Amino acid sequence: SGIKCGGVLSAPSGNFSSPNFPGLYPYETECTWLIVVAEGSSVLLSFSHFELEYHAACAYDYLQVYNGAARDRGNLLGTFCGRSPPPPFSSAWHVMAVVFRSDRHVAKRGFAAAYRKDACGGRLTGLSGEITSPRYPESYPNDAECRWSIGGAGGPLTLVFADFQVEGSQGCSFDYVALFDGPTATAPGLGRYCGSTRPPRTISSAPHLLVLFKSDFNIGGRGFKAHFYSAGECQEVFTTIKGNVSSPQYPNFYPNNLKCQWSIQLPPGYRVKVFFLDMELEGRSSLTGGCDYDHLAAFDGGTENGSLLGRWCGRESPAPVTSYHNQLLLVLHTDRNTAKRGFSITYVGVVPMNVSCTRTDFHIQIPVESLAQLERNRIYLGTPSCAAQVVGGTFKIHTRFDTCGTESQKRNNTSVIISTLYIDFSAGDQEDIHQYEVQCEPKRKEASVTLIAGPDPSRLSQAENLVDAQQQEGGAMNAHEIKSQDTSDIVFISICILAGLLMVVAVVGLVLL
Repeated sequence: SGIKCGGVLSAPSGNFSSPNFPGLYPYETECTWLIVVAEGSSVLLSFSHFELEYHAACAYDYLQVYNGAARDRGNLLGTFCGRSPPPPFSSAWHVMAVVFRSDRHVAKRGFAAAYRKDACGGRLTGLSGEITSPRYPESYPNDAECRWSIGGAGGPLTLVFADFQVEGSQGCSFDYVALFDGPTATAPGLGRYCGSTRPPRTISSAPHLLVLFKSDFNIGGRGFKAHFYSAGECQEVFTTIKGNVSSPQYPNFYPNNLKCQWSIQLPPGYRVKVFFLDMELEGRSSLTGGCDYDHLAAFDGGTENGSLLGRWCGRESPAPVTSYHNQLLLVLHTDRNTAKRGFSITYVGVVPMNVSCTRTDFHIQIPVESLAQLERNRIYLGTPSCAAQVVGGTFKIHTRFDTCGTESQKRNNTSVIISTLYIDFSAGDQEDIHQYEVQCEPKRKEASVTLIAGPDPSRLSQAENLVDAQQQEGGAMNAHEIKSQDTSDIVFISICILAGLLMVVAVVGLVLL
């Protein structure tokens, strides 16, 4: 259309409006204003007039406000149209973007807006953001008092300090950062900090958090940088045998500046197996080839000090991951730029079991403590009539191949015996039966077990072989419990010994004759 609009606004304050305002804005126009103020400050944005074409989903003409660079949907604060003006905004860092777009039909008067730099403090909304002391990372000014009131996202808030250097004193009576569990300083205190030790991660009990920074008349420091995010769908603990985890707002774009943690904690003896259903994160670094930006990581155990099981980014389709113990921690990091659809995963607790076989029998052992809530008839091989027995602290199934619904098959030109182990977790009207395929190669007396139906069979695209699980978890059992009597071998050896004795008797008889 040839209309010039948008641009970079870097003055401490200013005004901007839609093209031709207060006249009708032109058709098929797109304008982007990038407001950039001094780092450590925030942008205060307000609208004095607003009149755009109305649509219930603002699909025609619209205005969008972003916390940060435009088109970064993880930072989108809102999309607006019609005659209701957007509320005043305070950016969560020193950059804010405003995008205006009109289609080829219906024009209105548009909008007029004003912005100004807020030296420090402000009311911050949205799922995530960043707070820095004035002039950070340079020394903060004397006699400063800044209040950041964070809230409006709906859930508890988490505040994490990335850097901290404030004048230290006993009792933090000179320069300090104070945190309050609510929107004002009358709320309960969550801590008061100074010096060069970073404050601990803080989680509010309500959807509001106040950060107060004060400096006195002399001696300063580098100040601080902190990130906040709504903890609702970003900090969870799972204790059920199966479950699903997805990034915040999935399948819509996740927010920026997140550190989310999902801890999966299962009963002793279990291991956690994670299946990746969908993943689209920011891609790898072109310089290092690594997942240096947004990434998902899995750790064995309950903390990030555990063994790293994997670290992923981009549009990868990772293979399933299994923990070594009964806990697994998932951590999502997102930076301040570029957001994507995120991820969706499902997990299932791998029941610790030992499966072995002879030339004629299956032997299955499961620690009772792993399935303590189940009666023995909920665990059966092939048919309910082949239910487990309780021997000591173990569910045991010992059955011959010609019973319990076993069948013979050829796999890879090898004869194998196949059956299905059922573990019935159903409760009430909710059916929940996990199925494991049990396989034996009689000639080699080698057994394996494979999860074939678990948390949601339609979402698991392929069966996952759990023979590694049965080997590791089975190793915890007593050796004399694991070893089974191969009756066919005993019979065979007995016949051989008897035949040998008869031959000796015959030879002796011939010699005597």
